[in-house]
Amino acid sequence: MRRDCAIGVMAKTPRAGYSKTRLSPPLTAEQAALLSAAFLRDTTENVAVAAQLAPIVGYAAYAPLGAEAMLSACLAPGTRCVPADGNIPVPPGVEGFGRCLLHAAQELFMRGHSAACVLSSDIPTLPTTALVRAADLLLEGDARRIVLGACDDGGYYLLGMRSLHTGLFADIAWSTASVADATRARAASLGLELLELPPWYDIDDPPSLARLLQDGAGYAAPWTRRAIKLLVPNLQQFRGVPAAA
Repeated sequence: MRRDCAIGVMAKTPRAGYSKTRLSPPLTAEQAALLSAAFLRDTTENVAVAAQLAPIVGYAAYAPLGAEAMLSACLAPGTRCVPADGNIPVPPGVEGFGRCLLHAAQELFMRGHSAACVLSSDIPTLPTTALVRAADLLLEGDARRIVLGACDDGGYYLLGMRSLHTGLFADIAWSTASVADATRARAASLGLELLELPPWYDIDDPPSLARLLQDGAGYAAPWTRRAIKLLVPNLQQFRGVPAAA
């Protein structure tokens, strides 16, 4: 087993009508897909930058199967791909998005990495230091160690582990404000050592997009900033939307 950390970006291939639907309207379905593609490119580029600072290998954990050609244009050069459509045998209680996360983590460990993280693609401005810190913490720990990066909305942007713990994906109410807390409770019940990264925000609705427009912190996200300039006539209205607490 190599002493490195795989980071798999959860890459739902950008498609009009399927991507960032909570931003459409007021964006059109095509514009929302364009923004989703920019998020994905910046997130994989950010992983590539982190790989220059720590023993990290970047992946796109993608769905649906068969969309590899369409997806490749949205990824940083050199990004490897693993399937993560959730079409695998899973333990009882692993449902919905949890199947995809478990599929991704399983694929990463199957490739011989000594640690693995699943990472949201909706965090184009996540500081690179968070990715480096996740890898460092995991590689310093044993099989009981996991790392969590929580989002401001109650979800998480990163979950990393030294060994595959399927229980972390069971009986979770995905896409709710309880995901991070439920994961913390599950880690405690499994006797795992949980370390946390600084919180960050993902972009999946008008208030979080407004925050992105007003916030210059974190990774520069050039692809996202470029896409925003193309969408300026539509995005101006987001500047008046208060960011979520």
